[in-house]
Amino acid sequence: MRKNNVVIVALTLLVPIAMTDAGSRAQAQEAKSAYPAMAPVDQYLMADQNAEIALARSGAPASVSDGAEVMVLGRTGFTTAAKGTNGFLCVVERGWGAATDDPEFWNPKIRSPICFNPAAARTFARIFLMKTKLVLAGKSKAEVLAETSAALDSKELPALEPGSMCYMMSKQQYLNDRGAAWHPHLMFFVSGDAEKSWGADGEGSPIIAANDPEERVTIMMVPVWKWSDGTPAPAMAH
Repeated sequence: MRKNNVVIVALTLLVPIAMTDAGSRAQAQEAKSAYPAMAPVDQYLMADQNAEIALARSGAPASVSDGAEVMVLGRTGFTTAAKGTNGFLCVVERGWGAATDDPEFWNPKIRSPICFNPAAARTFARIFLMKTKLVLAGKSKAEVLAETSAALDSKELPALEPGSMCYMMSKQQYLNDRGAAWHPHLMFFVSGDAEKSWGADGEGSPIIAANDPEERVTIMMVPVWKWSDGTPAPAMAH
């Protein structure tokens, strides 16, 4: 997304904070210095599996997430902790959900509850699950990028299905150090660079586009007016 992964990265540019370009660069450099390498694995894990399940489900309204499969993070990757009935998949993404050049890729504080619809669960989510296994196996960011790119080329990772999308509506989400919870939103995944075909980022358009060349998609973000628990969200900055 926008060169960084949508689940987390596009938000670093879109948080409602006025900053000069120089200030943005300084913050990015500060984050890069703060998270130069992977932290101890324990810092990315949640000790209470039930708490992680609940946090993952908070990514979408209960009408969606109650019937979703839920995966939780262990020392070698994500495993299913609750089986689903509706084809949705809810997880709590960590910092490596972002592009490999994102300065907060290794930030152990990031917790991003996300619920993928069936199409995205079968396709797009598998990129993140593969990245997780590679990261926990000790791979470098360059190796993660090389191996996921090769898997996309070889079709080991399947092509994105039309209609793929997800919910990110958790009031408890921590997307990055600058955005924190930011704003509840939906994300739609579209193959290639599709910003213009969706009318995104234009004056008055509610759609925010973020091109993610590493994962070969454009992510269309649409902010919504309430959190998954039904409480009102803060007004968007203009």
